[in-house]
Formats: sequence, C-alpha cells, structure tokens
Amino acid sequence: MDNLSDTLKKLKITAVDRTEDSLEGCLDCLLQALAQNNMETSEKIQGSGILQLFASLLIPQSFCTAKVANIIAEVAKNEFMRIPCVDAGLISPLVQLLNSKDQEVLLQTGRALGNICYDSHEGRSAVDQAGGAQIVIDHLRSLCSRTDPANEKLLTVFCGMLMNYSNENDSLQAQLINMGVIPTLVKLLGIHCQNAALTEMCLVAFGNLAELESSKEQFASTNIAEELVKLFKKQIEHDKREMIFEVLAPLAENDAIKLQLVEAGLVECLLEIVQEKVDSDKEDDIAELKTASDLMVLLLLGDESMQKLFEGGKGNVFQRVLSWIPSNNHQLQLAGALAIANFARNDGNCIHMVDNGIVEKLMDLLDRHVEDGNVTVQHAALSALRNLAIPVVNKAKMLSAGVTEAVLKFLKSEMPPVQFKLLGTLRMLIDAQAEAAEQLGKNVKLVERLVEWCEAKDHAGVMGESNRLLSALIRHSKSKDVIKTIVQSGGIKHLVTMATSEHVIMQNEALVALALIAALELGTAEKDLESAKLVQILHRLLADERSAPEIKYNSMVLICALIGSESLHKEVQDLAFLDVVSKLRSHENKSVAQQASLTEQRLTVES
Repeated sequence: MDNLSDTLKKLKITAVDRTEDSLEGCLDCLLQALAQNNMETSEKIQGSGILQLFASLLIPQSFCTAKVANIIAEVAKNEFMRIPCVDAGLISPLVQLLNSKDQEVLLQTGRALGNICYDSHEGRSAVDQAGGAQIVIDHLRSLCSRTDPANEKLLTVFCGMLMNYSNENDSLQAQLINMGVIPTLVKLLGIHCQNAALTEMCLVAFGNLAELESSKEQFASTNIAEELVKLFKKQIEHDKREMIFEVLAPLAENDAIKLQLVEAGLVECLLEIVQEKVDSDKEDDIAELKTASDLMVLLLLGDESMQKLFEGGKGNVFQRVLSWIPSNNHQLQLAGALAIANFARNDGNCIHMVDNGIVEKLMDLLDRHVEDGNVTVQHAALSALRNLAIPVVNKAKMLSAGVTEAVLKFLKSEMPPVQFKLLGTLRMLIDAQAEAAEQLGKNVKLVERLVEWCEAKDHAGVMGESNRLLSALIRHSKSKDVIKTIVQSGGIKHLVTMATSEHVIMQNEALVALALIAALELGTAEKDLESAKLVQILHRLLADERSAPEIKYNSMVLICALIGSESLHKEVQDLAFLDVVSKLRSHENKSVAQQASLTEQRLTVES
C-alpha cells in the first residue's frame, strides 16, 4: 500500500506532463492494486484527489484511455465511489468516448458507465444529461449482426449498461422504449441465442421493460414470442427456464402477445413441463409446475387465445386441462378449475362443457375440499360453476345435477373469497328459475347466513352479493313463504339499505324486491319497513335529480303498494309526496311521467 501511495503521487505529476512510459506504469500499478484489494485501493484513490485528473486523461486516441476507463470501472464497483466519479466530472468525457472506434475503449467505457449507474440516481442522471443511452442503443443496432466473440462481449456490456441505467426507474425505461430499444434487443436475442451471457442480459432487460405498460405494444410488434419459445425449448436448467418465465409472465398480460405465444407453441411446452414435474417432490420442480400451470391459465384470459385453445371443446389442450381437475395435485386442481372458468367466458363454450359432464367433475373436486379444504381450489371451482351457470339453458341442467346442494356445503366457510363466489354461483343459478329460488328462499340456514353476511362491512364484495342474492330469492320466486322467511331472519332492513346503493343495478333490484314484499306480504313486513325508514328513503330518491329514471319509476310503484298499510300511508302523507310526484309528470322519460300521473291519482284518492 505504501507503494500505492507513491504511485498516486507519481501519477499526479505524470498526468500533467503526459510521459507515456511512466504514466502507463502508474496505471498498470493501480489496476494491479485494485485486483488485489479493490475497496482499500478505491478509498486511497478517492483520498488522493486523483479522480479529477482522470477526466483530463479520458481523451480519444490517447494510448492510456482504455486503462483509465478500466480503472474507473473497477473503482465504481464500490457504492461509495459512484457519486465521487460523477462529482469529478467523469461522465461527460466517458460518454464522449462512446463515439470511439476502438473496441477496447468502448468495452471499458461501457463497463465504467454501467458500474457508475448501478443503483445510483446521480450516476443515471448524469448519463441521461450527457445523452449516453442513445449512443449505446445506436451501437447495439449497428453491431447487432456481428457474432465474433469480442463483439458479443461488447454487446453484453452495453446491454448491462442500459440495464443498470434504467433498472426500476420508470421514466428512464420509458425513455429507452421511446428510443426503440425493444426491437433491437429482440433482434439481438434471435441472432445471439447461442451466447449464454448475452442471452441472459437480454432476458433481464426484457424482464425490466416488460413491467411497463407502454412496452407491451412495442413487444407485440416484434417476434419476441417466437424467440422466447424457441429459447425456452432449448433450456434444460431450471434457473434458465425460470428467467424466461419471468419475462413471459408480464408479457402474457397483453392479449396480442398471448395469442402470439399460443401460436408459437408455448402451450405445448407448458403441458410437457406439467407432465414431467407432476409427481416430483423436489422444490424446484414444484415451483416450475406452479409457474407453468399459472402461465397456462393466464394465456386463457385472452379471448382469442382462449378460443383458439378450446377448439370447439375437442382441442388437445382443453382435454389435457380437463384431466388436471381429478388429479391429486392441488396446484393442478387449482389451475384446471381456473382454466375451466376462463374457457367458460362465452355461452357456446359453457353450453358445450355442461353437456359434456364438466359440472360433475367440478362437483367431485369441491367434494374433496369440503372439510379443511384448499381455499384457492374451492374459490376456483366455484368461479367455474358460476360462469357455467350464466347461459339460460345451463341453469336447469346444473340445478338437476345437484349444484345447489354441492355449493351449500360451503355455507359455513369463513373465507370471504369463497363466500363471494358461493353467493355469485347461487344467484346465477336461480335467475328466472322460480322453483329453485323458492326452495333456496325457504332454506332458513341460508337466509340467516345471508343476513349475517349483509353486515360484512370489511368485505364489500360479500356484502353486495349477499344483498343481491336476498333480493333475487324474492324476485325470482315471487313466493310469500320466501318473503316470510326473509322477514323472520331480519333481512328487510338490508334490502332497504340496498335501495340506497351507489350502483343503480343494485338499487333497482332492491326496489323490485321491496315492491313484491309490499304486494304479497305487506302486513308481515310492515314493522320492519317502518323501522328501516323506507318511506323517507323513497322520498329522497324521488326528490334527488341524480336518481336514474328506473329508480324513480320503481320508487313510485313501491309507494303505491305501501299505502295499503295504515302506518306507512300516514308516513307518506306526512312527507308531502304529492309535491315531489307531481313534478315528475313532466319528466323527459315517458314511463316515469306516466307512473307519476298514476301515483298522483292513487295518492289523491287515498288521501
């Protein structure tokens, strides 16, 4: 180290008079010291004030330029040296050197800039201001096709520099995307797929850029899908496949890329992995099985990619996914059920699947998860059943297959995601199915659980779905017994609250259900309607200009039904409803105007 101090002193003198031999000797000595103990040597260099001198040595065509850049690259491996490098004014001359024709100078300059940018806001900012990124991207473009080892090493360094420059920095990543880095990197990957280091750099760069929404369109206009699938097929090592997965996952969120990946044959690769790993208990294999099956489900979220893989229900992929549902592997059961839920996104697919026995498979799966079951599998299987129940022709078939009974087994679940899907499935099943709605509506256990969930303030989804199912039981059954069960279980107040929901569809469903209650069982519900302040709420809905026309219409229908009760009629009279209703006679919506006239007549006659 004493030797190092002498070298630094000597370097100060020779840097000024530029004596070639002694300058080169000093630089070699520094590089040697850095190789032996980088951190300690870097501290000495910083303390000596020599960094400022380096700026004057970074000149094109100088015999020592590459060595100086190499020294900067080495010292910048230390976090504490990055800001001093910026403060010493090294960025601008380094960026100038990117215009050099000397390959060694370019290599060391790329390393120096890359290391200074690593995790350093100041370094990135200085390179940004000096315009370094554009020059590097231009180099990548012009050198892209050359496959000699020296050039591939340079390309790897430049890719690494851009990565360090933009990592986890959205605005710099967006800048690179605007400069057109994506098509260039995709081309690099295609040409240099035999070079492991460069391939890895490209993959890490893709992984960073793919997180940005603005990158997806650019990726979609390249042949990235084809290149990644080609690369994926060649990989045997788990780590390498994992790297490709990390790029595929964010890219596959884009529908156009989903389709490209399907067309490039990714699904076949994923199915192969599943088959290979399904019986393994190795940690890596279990992780890879999960990643592959999750990605498979993600590809099915795109309408075109999903339909292409469904192939009218005859497709190999669809059949393979079906075989996951009865498997003993929870991850495959989950992926299988989620895949069915994704295939069940249009009526044609749903009808075909129900006709071909999918419901029984899903019910068997649910059966295996009733006691202490896997919550994610329960949730996924219920999601699939809910989607399958949407087409009108499927409802009766699913009801007679016993879906209601299978679903009700989960009524005791304390998991909000399961509760939410259970409610949605039942609501879909009873839509326009009077008999099923009546049967469920008289099920005291179910109704009591719904009333309990209507108060689940921490889980808005469960609360909303419970209210909607409560209303649906009345609307579809039109049954006095159902209404009595709901009144006895304390459900009326929730339907009244639902009429004030911010969602028009829910307000409407509540008002229609309340109108049926008032028409069929007013005496039974009278006290609950009073204490829930229904009349005041209706007055508010009618007076509020923001209320949708159908809300005003149904509120007036309900008022006409409520005046059959003496106590509620008195509330209507006390609130001077006539004033509000008469104003609505000139409403722009014809149905509202007509109902206003009818309501006005009823209120006048009854007063």
